[in-house]
Amino acid sequence: MTQPRDPASLRHLVVLGHPGLDSFNHAIVRAYREEVERLHQIVEVDDLYARNFDPLLRRDELPGPGFKPRPDVATSLAQIEGASAIVLVYPIWFGMPPAMIKGYVDRVLGADFSPEELKAQLPSPALRGKQLIIFSTSAATRPWLEERGQWLALKQAFDIYLTRAFGLSDCHHVHFDAIVPGLDARFVAEHLEIVRQTARERATVLRYGDLPPKLLLEPNV
Repeated sequence: MTQPRDPASLRHLVVLGHPGLDSFNHAIVRAYREEVERLHQIVEVDDLYARNFDPLLRRDELPGPGFKPRPDVATSLAQIEGASAIVLVYPIWFGMPPAMIKGYVDRVLGADFSPEELKAQLPSPALRGKQLIIFSTSAATRPWLEERGQWLALKQAFDIYLTRAFGLSDCHHVHFDAIVPGLDARFVAEHLEIVRQTARERATVLRYGDLPPKLLLEPNV
């Protein structure tokens, strides 16, 4: 077993891409944050809609000699620099993540990362070795998404591609389907417990490294 890391040195950057304050996505963020902070690790939430993040990539932000991050991107890059894990929380709309999340990928995760570096399989200096954790939701059921090939497309385009392209350590994706208005309270509670369990697992991996599965579920690490 490797030497445990100081939990106060471990920071989770949670990037939220949903405009509804009473949404299940916001509840995911609250549950994840509460559980990670209970384990004495740090959580920073970047609510993209709340801060009016601009998803449009501008000409001066293209990779190359003229690259110059705008203030909002510079702020996001500073958040990433101190993060051990990046947690994306978003809904699936029309078979894809919302434009806000795609814009975050374009402007922040891909900041000054050139096609040449991508082709040469060079990891992103800002993202290399960090964990990627995704919580996604959809009104449609997962079988419905799978029947239409959309689930595989999402896994390939986001989970696999981003992990490999940027040199992230791994990607852990939790999806909740059939998320519609008027959800039963028990249904919500069961799903949020999955969020908390995932938070415990990921926090444990960050602190201790790889552990047997039974230890990853230990709530008081």
